[in-house]
Amino acid sequence: MSGERTYRVTIRGRFANLTDEARRYLVQAQPEHDIFVSAFTVEGTFTYDERISFFNLRYEVKCGIDDGPSAIALAEAAQFLRTMGFGHTPLKAEPFDVSAVWDG
Repeated sequence: MSGERTYRVTIRGRFANLTDEARRYLVQAQPEHDIFVSAFTVEGTFTYDERISFFNLRYEVKCGIDDGPSAIALAEAAQFLRTMGFGHTPLKAEPFDVSAVWDG
């Protein structure tokens, strides 16, 4: 089986060493990042709860079966977190091949 596949990849992590500014931002923006308003998107959806402890990023990744959807999503997540200035523990990726469901 070859060709492009569609994966939903959940990246999980824990906040670490947040600056006061980053924490204030996360507290203020939390309602926009609630799990109930999330989806798997190409850009990624960032969710966390009011405790500001753990977070998820959800990505939809289209790639070949051997292209490593987890690595692609992990790179996107790391770039997002770095850009936002959010310190974190090591990230974990959980991919799911949506195409397999469509294949029957």
